[in-house]
Amino acid sequence: MHHSIEVKDLTFSYPDGHPALRGVSFSIAAGEKVALVGPNRAGKSTLLLHLNGILRGQGAIAVCGQPLSEATLGAIRSAVGMVFQDPDDQLFSLTVFDDVAFGPVYQGLPEAEVRGRVERALAEVGMSDRATRVSHHLSGGEKKRIAIATVLSMQPEILALDEPTSGLDPRARRGLIRLLGELPMTMLVSTHDLRMVRELLPRTIILDGGLIVADGPTAELLRDPDLLHAHGLELP
Repeated sequence: MHHSIEVKDLTFSYPDGHPALRGVSFSIAAGEKVALVGPNRAGKSTLLLHLNGILRGQGAIAVCGQPLSEATLGAIRSAVGMVFQDPDDQLFSLTVFDDVAFGPVYQGLPEAEVRGRVERALAEVGMSDRATRVSHHLSGGEKKRIAIATVLSMQPEILALDEPTSGLDPRARRGLIRLLGELPMTMLVSTHDLRMVRELLPRTIILDGGLIVADGPTAELLRDPDLLHAHGLELP
């Protein structure tokens, strides 16, 4: 089986000595959609930031068969599209088009290829008519979609999303879940939204205190109230 992500014995502590990850190991097959859940300060965001080398701990990470190293960092960052919790962390250009074009332009692609990638990415997230708008004038749900488009324009193999539904109203949340369900790539989604997990992500990894405490079929794990309660999780 081809694995998109392989993590072996990953350990990381912050400069203040707080251990955020303590020997984390898992693998995700190509095309899998996996939830990463747990209480605050469990290490979820820290783990996501290791997948494209933003943070570097002890242990081994391989993405699409390539071990993460200085030599492979560029290729791996192209393969892993990171969508941050706050879309304002990813949107900084004058217009939506420029935000979505930033990655392909940075890669040095020809203008026609850049334009084609932007148009495709905006179409995929249903935002084609927003290309000339100022990103910061959009609604929260629209910003989330544009942030995803900035990643899709890089044509990644993997999407790593941090709390994608946080701060969205019910309609925007529903639309975003539908969008993520339609995208074909491998996904690792860090979230507190267990309703989304149940609907969208067939496998769930529970992280608590920097350790994986459960990893299995979502339907099975979410039927275990004692497990959920023990790790600060609650179905609505």
